[in-house]
Amino acid sequence: MMLDKRIPLALIAMILAQTVGALLWAGAAAERISHAEAEASRVQELAERAVRLEAQGASMRETLIRIEAKLDHLSGAGTP
Repeated sequence: MMLDKRIPLALIAMILAQTVGALLWAGAAAERISHAEAEASRVQELAERAVRLEAQGASMRETLIRIEAKLDHLSGAGTP
């Protein structure tokens, strides 16, 4: 491989510097994407947990309503 003597070393150095800069930028972008994907996964897990907690809360609310109804029925049956 021969370089033409008319190509200045500064041009070669600038192209190499741009290449290194592009590779560094791509690495940083990949790291940001990886972090965003991990965060999205975490948010998805929290959303699923919130849905389960809402379902449990609704079930507990229904149970409490039934208990209150039974207590009301028992307290009403004992009085004349």
